[in-house]
Amino acid sequence: MNTIPIHDSDDRAALRALARRVAKHDLEPNAARWDEAEEFPEESWKALRDADLFATTVGERWGGMSLGDVEAAIVLEELSKVDVSSAILCQLIFNGPPRAIEHLGNDAMKERWLPSAASGDALFCIGITEPDAGSAATQMRSHLVPDGAGYRLNAYKNYVTGGHKAAACLVWCRFPGASAPHGIGAVLVDLTASGVSIAGTHKKMGLRGCTEAELAFDDVRIDPADVLVGSGPGDSAGIRTLLAHLNHERCGNAAMCIGAAQGAIEHAISYMNERTVGTARLAELQGLQWKLADMAIALDGSRLLLDRALALAGGPHGTPPAMETAMAKAAANLAAKQVCDEAIQILGGYGYSREYPVERIYRDVRGLCIGAGTVEVQRNYIGSNLARGRHPADPIWETAVPPQKPMKAATP
Repeated sequence: MNTIPIHDSDDRAALRALARRVAKHDLEPNAARWDEAEEFPEESWKALRDADLFATTVGERWGGMSLGDVEAAIVLEELSKVDVSSAILCQLIFNGPPRAIEHLGNDAMKERWLPSAASGDALFCIGITEPDAGSAATQMRSHLVPDGAGYRLNAYKNYVTGGHKAAACLVWCRFPGASAPHGIGAVLVDLTASGVSIAGTHKKMGLRGCTEAELAFDDVRIDPADVLVGSGPGDSAGIRTLLAHLNHERCGNAAMCIGAAQGAIEHAISYMNERTVGTARLAELQGLQWKLADMAIALDGSRLLLDRALALAGGPHGTPPAMETAMAKAAANLAAKQVCDEAIQILGGYGYSREYPVERIYRDVRGLCIGAGTVEVQRNYIGSNLARGRHPADPIWETAVPPQKPMKAATP
């Protein structure tokens, strides 16, 4: 098994130091305010833009650094230690529509949108979920109808992260003549176009600085150049391509969970060393030391699974493989919940109050366990593939599990 040498490169170390500095100096002081007021983190956006962090994964041709999933994970982890809502602004660029545009888009689409992604002048969002189609994305009602050389889009998308602030949305939809589960592709929509409206926003438990919007698309004109991934009757290749690209987002999700959990355990350790019971510090109590040990084991185990998935992407333009990505995301989601819950327990009443950030961190990671494919969806994919004889990229699996008879695959 290859594990990424995530700490061994001078350039990566410098990138980590930059992200950490921005997180501590610019994001952390306002993190509680974004959460309390459910206010979009405009100052975080500016700080990330001024530090050129949005440019991390965009190609040099469009003003970016041409780095890959490893570097994206480094930045997301450091930012999420202090504020996941602000980190999501980078996630939307690193692992959202701009990456798909660069890998799959036409030249006109790249020239129009990627420079503003690299500069941080524009945010992007993705529209998949609908009121009646969440994890079962193939049941979506969003559809295109023919209109001359192009189409008209009619769609209603729910839980669109940052949709009320984004410049463009990558909308998954069904192409003409197709019925569920076939014919799903994606189009890129300028959110200033006629027929686009913000139908509402959601009040959330966590991630309150990065609101989920509801976007309506009423007879919106889609030109041929706006089609990112086409599809048609009986075609499932389009959605397979789109689902594969979600592996980038899932790795970013895992990195944010790991970063947030790292922040929580650091708060717990600091508190244990400051707080005393009688003449003993909490850090001297074996029961609490065991809690820290379990937290660290879960956290580092998920980090190593993410390292493997990122290493297997094969460079800045590769895609992390589905099995390893699903394992990393599920493990990071579960570890983050465990670590943050135990951090609250260690801090006691302070942990449950808003005087310390651990309760906010817990609320934030709880949302990440739903986004980009729930833990249950990841387990379905992992388990069904293992039952079919497919396995992670590790020599021990290759010798221990022979290929099985084909069976229907679960969709990740």
